[in-house]
Amino acid sequence: MHAIIIVCRWCVMEEEKSMEYEYCPRCEANLTLQAGYDNKLPYWLCRGCGEMLINPEVYSEDDVVWLCDGCGEMLNIQEGFATHDKTFVCKRCGFLNVIDDAEVYDSDAEYRSVMSDRYKGLKDEDILELSSYSDEESINDHVCIVRDRENGKLYVKKFLQLYDKSIYEHLMANPVAFMPKIVGVYESDNCLIIIEQYIEGRTLANILDERTLSEEEALHITYSVVKILDEIHKKSRPIVHRDIKPANVIVTPQDDVYLLDMNVAKWYDNGKSSDTTSLGTMHYAAPEQVGYGLSATSVKSDIYAVGVMLNVMLTGDFPKKKRAKGYVWDVIERCINLNPDGRYTAAELLEELEKLKERHR
Repeated sequence: MHAIIIVCRWCVMEEEKSMEYEYCPRCEANLTLQAGYDNKLPYWLCRGCGEMLINPEVYSEDDVVWLCDGCGEMLNIQEGFATHDKTFVCKRCGFLNVIDDAEVYDSDAEYRSVMSDRYKGLKDEDILELSSYSDEESINDHVCIVRDRENGKLYVKKFLQLYDKSIYEHLMANPVAFMPKIVGVYESDNCLIIIEQYIEGRTLANILDERTLSEEEALHITYSVVKILDEIHKKSRPIVHRDIKPANVIVTPQDDVYLLDMNVAKWYDNGKSSDTTSLGTMHYAAPEQVGYGLSATSVKSDIYAVGVMLNVMLTGDFPKKKRAKGYVWDVIERCINLNPDGRYTAAELLEELEKLKERHR
C-alpha cells in the first residue's frame, strides 16, 4: 500500500439560504461543484489544484492517509487497520497490502510521479545497458525508436503494462524467423521494457489505407504470417499471439513479411475453459477472446484473425459487410468458423494457401 501526507482538510462554509459548500483551503475552489464530489467521501482530490483533502468528519491518528494499492480505498477508516501491523487486507477488494514507511509520499502528485517512472526499481546493470541506447524518434507514449551508441544500429524500445515476461525471455533465447529479434528484457516496478530489432518497412495497415491488394499479394502476406504462426503454435508449449491485425504486420522493401507485437501473447493452456482477461482488437478477435463461447483463447483464435485479415486485404472490409469472391472465400469462411474446432490449424491452412498460390504461378 502507499500513503499520502494530508496537509489540509476541506472547509465547510455556510452560504445564503442555509446552503453549505465545501471549499479547498489551498486554492479556494468550490468542491461541491466539482464532478463526482460527495461530502461523504473520506478524501477528495481537488480538481482545481490536485491537493488531497481529508474529510473533516474522518478521524485519523495523524495526517497520513493509507490507500489500498488494489482499489485505492482509504484504509485508515477500515475496521482493524493499524500502522504497527506489517500487512493489512483491504475490506473492500481483498488485496493484501504491505505497510511500508518508505511508501509515504508528500502528495498524491509525488506518488503519481513515482508510479509513472518507467525505470523505477531497475537493477544498476539494467540501467547501464539501457543507457547504451539513445532515443531517436517517439512513435507513441509506449514505443520509440532508439539507436545503439556503439554500433549505430536502430532498435525499438517498448514499455509494456500488460505482458508475460516469460514469453519475451523465451523468444530472446529462441528467436523465430520473421519476428523482430528480442535483444533485451528489463522489468521495473512499473512496466516491462523491451529492446527489439527494428524492421524497416510499411505496416499492412498503412498499405491498406491506400488500396486493397490483389489475390496474389494477399496470399503471399497471409502465407508468410501463417508460417510464423505455425512455428509458435507447434512449440512444446504453444504460444498464442492474440492480436493478429494489419497494424502488426510489416512488409519490407524486399517484400519480406514480419509479424510484430507479442504484447498480449500468452502460453496456450489446454486445461483452461475461459480467459481471465478479454484481449485483442475488435473485429479481429475471435469470439472466445471476448468472452463468447465455451472455450478459452487457443491457437485457433489466431487463425480466426488471419481469416478476417485476408478478407480485409481483398475487399477493404470485414467479412460481415463484404465477402471475398471465389474459392478464397471458402478458406476464409472456415478460418472464421465460430466454433474453434471447425477452423484450420496453421499447418492445414498453409496447405490450402499453397493450393491457392499455385493458381497464380
